[in-house]
Amino acid sequence: MADRVQSDAVEPRTFAVESNGLNVIDDADRKGTPSQLFWPWFGANVSVLGLSYGAFALSFGISFWQAAVAGVIGIVFSFLLCGLVALAGKRGSAPTMVLSRAAFGVRGNKLPSLVSWLLTVGWETVLTILATLATATVFERLGWGGGDITKLIALVVVGTLIVACGVLGFDLIMRAQTIITIVTGVLTVVYIALVADQVDWSTVSSLPSGSSQEVIGALVFLMTGFGLGWVNAAADYSRYLPRSASSRGVVGWTTFGSSIAPLVLLIFGLLLAGSSTDLSDAIAADPIGALAEALPTWFLVPFVIVAVLGLVGGAVLDIYSSGLALLSLGLPVPRYVAAFIDGIVMIAGTVYVVFFGDEFLGQFQGFLITLGVPVAAWCGIMLADLASRRRDYDEAALFDRTGRYGDIRWLPVATMLVVTVIGWGLVTNSAADWLTWQGYLLEPLGLGGKEGNWAFANLGVLFALVVAFLVQLFAGRSQVRLQEQGPSREQLSSQEV
Repeated sequence: MADRVQSDAVEPRTFAVESNGLNVIDDADRKGTPSQLFWPWFGANVSVLGLSYGAFALSFGISFWQAAVAGVIGIVFSFLLCGLVALAGKRGSAPTMVLSRAAFGVRGNKLPSLVSWLLTVGWETVLTILATLATATVFERLGWGGGDITKLIALVVVGTLIVACGVLGFDLIMRAQTIITIVTGVLTVVYIALVADQVDWSTVSSLPSGSSQEVIGALVFLMTGFGLGWVNAAADYSRYLPRSASSRGVVGWTTFGSSIAPLVLLIFGLLLAGSSTDLSDAIAADPIGALAEALPTWFLVPFVIVAVLGLVGGAVLDIYSSGLALLSLGLPVPRYVAAFIDGIVMIAGTVYVVFFGDEFLGQFQGFLITLGVPVAAWCGIMLADLASRRRDYDEAALFDRTGRYGDIRWLPVATMLVVTVIGWGLVTNSAADWLTWQGYLLEPLGLGGKEGNWAFANLGVLFALVVAFLVQLFAGRSQVRLQEQGPSREQLSSQEV
């Protein structure tokens, strides 16, 4: 029960290190309203990286309108999944990867915790890489350098901001995200106004349509790049809300706050990338820095600010959640130490890619789709488990291998493993050399093999999400009913008193 350490402070202290880790948040420390969830989620997703997703989507060989429809569906649906998972935080007031123990068992949950840690550390590393490359590109254009020294300085500044917020914790993150939201939102609007004349609608509207398989591939890629990249952290912030908070509000504000900026940015990014094949090609190597090419010189410094702040906003939420995922794996250290360790991993990964790596886009797509399959499987299981529950979580049992949630629940563990193995056989990542083994089921299932029409539809992600949800909903419901029989440990304690 060592990880049930209670918070020492009721009043928020912005620059104090948060003492909360995996513990359940005390009722006295739960504060705020669902509308406050808008700030961290908007701030984490207002990054100008959303513009680059326009080029990513069009790279599937589809038209502007096809990409727009795929983007709206993929973004809103994937962030709706985040909103639904966030409900677990209000009902259990513990981190996402602790609440997941109710479905997988206390030790069985180490499997999704490992996947969650890999995903969040990977994302924070990707965002740090982008911030470093963007700074170097802009500084080079300004004549202020741009080589390895500039990249190193940018990495130190960006890394320090991210690690500091991750170590200090929730209160600083909430305040920082409010500032990031306002500054980044305003400067992004200015950016759009400055480059709007680069849009050539006749060129954009003449883009040829792609096949339905290509549209599905783009839709799934956008799902994994947006909401599915956040589902494993969705309850980490809603857990601070009072139990009386509106469930509809939690779902609505999480979905709205996280999806509104990406929708606007993606549509404009489609217009920019569709107007220029040169820009689309440049984004593949430097997704943020390439966006600066069309800017007047006087706005380059503000552009660096908006780019770096937007990326930092996302990375800050990731490093906070990656630290919690590392703790849920069993690392016996305080939360702030876990966040610091993740920061070291993040910086090391950035150094490798920035100074020794290769083209960015192929590796990025491979990373998203590969981890997107097991994350989708976990999300399906988590949502089905949550939908089956009629009572709030038994908080003590989340930390007790002999409690009602058990040690290892083999059905969800096996389901996640099996659908992941099958899902990897239904996706391909030809641009990433280390992932060419995937797609091994496309030929046996008559889907045309790794070069056929379905090769890049990324069906494995949808398969994992839907099948895992259905298996858990129908086969796991009876186990949930058994878990919820009888009073919780807290109720027994109160009766004794």
